[in-house]
Amino acid sequence: MAPMTAAASRVGAVAQRVLRQLIRDRRFLALSLAAPLVIIYLLKVFLDTFGTPLMDATPFAIPIGAFIVHFITYVLCAIVLVRERTAQTLQRMFVNGYRQAEIISGYVLAYSALATVQSVLVLWELSALFHLAYGARTLLSIYLVVWLLAVISIALGILISNFARTEGQVFPFIPLVILPSVFLSGVIISVEQLPKWAQWLSRAIPLYYANQVLQKVVKPGGSVTAEWGGIGRLIVYGLAVLALATLTLRETD
Repeated sequence: MAPMTAAASRVGAVAQRVLRQLIRDRRFLALSLAAPLVIIYLLKVFLDTFGTPLMDATPFAIPIGAFIVHFITYVLCAIVLVRERTAQTLQRMFVNGYRQAEIISGYVLAYSALATVQSVLVLWELSALFHLAYGARTLLSIYLVVWLLAVISIALGILISNFARTEGQVFPFIPLVILPSVFLSGVIISVEQLPKWAQWLSRAIPLYYANQVLQKVVKPGGSVTAEWGGIGRLIVYGLAVLALATLTLRETD
C-alpha cells in the first residue's frame, strides 16, 4: 500500500472510531447540540426583556451565536481528549504505529462532522428567533464562518488537552481562551476603542476574525465572496493551531 494511501486509511480508521464513540456518548452529544440552542434562546429572552428591536439585535446575536459554538466546542473537545489520554487510547494508537498527524487529523475529521450538525442547528435557531431576513447566499456565508470557527475550536481543544493530564487541569485553560474572546473580539465593544496593546492582542483571537467577516456579511448586499481575506485568515489560524496540536501531541505524559 502506498504511504499516502496508508496514511489516509489510518486517518479514516481514527475518524470512524471517534464517530462511533460520539454516537454512543449521548451525554456529550446532548451537550454539544442542545446546549448552544438553550443558551441562544436565553439570549433572545434577555434581549426581549430590554425591548431590543430585532433589527438592532441581529448584528449582535449572530456573533454571540458564533461565540457560543466556539466556547462549547472548545471546552467539550478539550475534556474528551484528556479523557482519551487517561484511558490510554492515544498511547495504544501510538503503539499500533499511528503518527501524530494521523491521530489529530482523524479526531478533527470526526468532530468536524459534529460541528457541521451543530452549526446548522445554531443557524436555524438564530433564523427562527431573530427572523433573519437574509437570502440563501448570506445564510450560507454565515454558516461557513460559524463552521470554520467550530473547527478551529476543535483544534484549540486538542491543543489545550495536550498540556493537561486530567480533566480538572483543563479548567484553568478555559478562561485563558474564552475571556479574551469575550472582551477583545469586537463582539461587545469595538476593537478600535481598546488600548493599542489590546488591539494587537485581539489579532490572536479567532473570534476577532470571525466577527469581522460576520459583521460585513450581514450588511445589505454582503457576501462571503467579498470577504475571502477574512476567511483566509480563519483558515490560516486553524492550520497553525492544528500544526501546534500535532507537534505537542505526546505518546506518554
